[in-house]
Amino acid sequence: MYAQQTLAEKGRTVAASVLEARTLTDELFSVVRPESLYARPIPERHRLLFYVGHLEAFDWNLIGRTILALSPFHEEFDRLFAFGIDPVGGGLPTDQPSDWPSLPEVHRYNQRVRQTLDAALEKVSFADPALPLLRDGYALHVALEHRLMHAETLAYMLHQLPLESKLQQSQASPPATPPASPRMAKIPAGLATLGLARSVEGAFGWDNEFETQKVNVAEFAIDAYNVTNGQFLEFMRAGGYEDRNLWTESDWAWKTERGVEHPLSWTLRGDRWFYRAMSEEIPLPLDWPVYASHAEASAYARWVGKELPTEAQFHRAAFGTASGPERDFPWGSQPPQPRLGNFNFQRWDPAPVGSYPSGSSAFGVADLVGNGWEWTSTVFTPLPGFQAFPFYPGYSADFFDGNHYVIKGGSARTADRLLRRSFRNWFQPHYPYVFAKFRCVSSTC
Repeated sequence: MYAQQTLAEKGRTVAASVLEARTLTDELFSVVRPESLYARPIPERHRLLFYVGHLEAFDWNLIGRTILALSPFHEEFDRLFAFGIDPVGGGLPTDQPSDWPSLPEVHRYNQRVRQTLDAALEKVSFADPALPLLRDGYALHVALEHRLMHAETLAYMLHQLPLESKLQQSQASPPATPPASPRMAKIPAGLATLGLARSVEGAFGWDNEFETQKVNVAEFAIDAYNVTNGQFLEFMRAGGYEDRNLWTESDWAWKTERGVEHPLSWTLRGDRWFYRAMSEEIPLPLDWPVYASHAEASAYARWVGKELPTEAQFHRAAFGTASGPERDFPWGSQPPQPRLGNFNFQRWDPAPVGSYPSGSSAFGVADLVGNGWEWTSTVFTPLPGFQAFPFYPGYSADFFDGNHYVIKGGSARTADRLLRRSFRNWFQPHYPYVFAKFRCVSSTC
């Protein structure tokens, strides 16, 4: 879509990664038929066109204007595409397609942003003490991960588009593995380390990842596999959506007001359930993990007499060992690879639970990273020692409002660099669009 330029210093790994990420997001937008870029597939979010301009506007506002003090060339677009929305309290945007600029205008803006930034970055020193946010490419890491996070949130939006509004997409087939039988894994008491230490040389993290917090976790049991569509269907058939006792007051109000009777991607045709995948509607895959809101996951957990794990319990099950140091990933210290999980854009849709046994944790718990984020019962709050980014003060702090829950792990559309142990994601409990699965825990082993 846009000509690619050489970024920053030749051979710098992060610069090459930014170029790769640009290609990735350009390809994402090409999935959508042009006339559908003015659609709003998720009512709570901006129209797709906003995101066409937002990625470049973010890079320009952070690097071009804030760090390099370059003269603006389109201040209207700098403001228009600066911030997304995360409405709390039911308020929805009311803008119309006619309120937005034309697609060619946005493409021209993006092209100039890329050319201007790339040319400027080729001339600066990444060791210049007058440019501390550029040291070792730090600001490029911010821009890169911001873009990769949006590559995933865009996938949520594209998934909600009508099938006729997008082009057919291919995806890798998951490994052929025997069906997984539900069981609980016993997790012995031990330490869970949340967050990232600022003292780690060369480590990049977002503000909510700092500082480390060590938590002593009591013994518990956890589902070795995620709750499947088939298991959730049993909950539905047992009247789970009609049982007031399984829902909190706010969750029940949301469910009732919105008429929620099943997971968002499910459709009942006659007496058969179907699933809306990225490129087609298919019979409900009973062995896939169920994607559900936090409210629905919590109701299911109460139905089976269990709970959602805390963030610390997730960490203990995912990265802990019976004796010895915690692991970098559930499977060990090896960097993410396709055989270890469904992540890094391998697929658009989930794979059957347990498809990647090589990626299981030391305790035999499967799919803790990849195949869908995992809801926890932990409200999103700062870790001890939290310091907001001075150049992006609202990145995390705006969401420490008691209305968001921590999710961990990663989905099929999560970039491999975001699979690090310290990475924290968060969403509202009534937001059904995220690729989020869940599993249950019990204090009775």
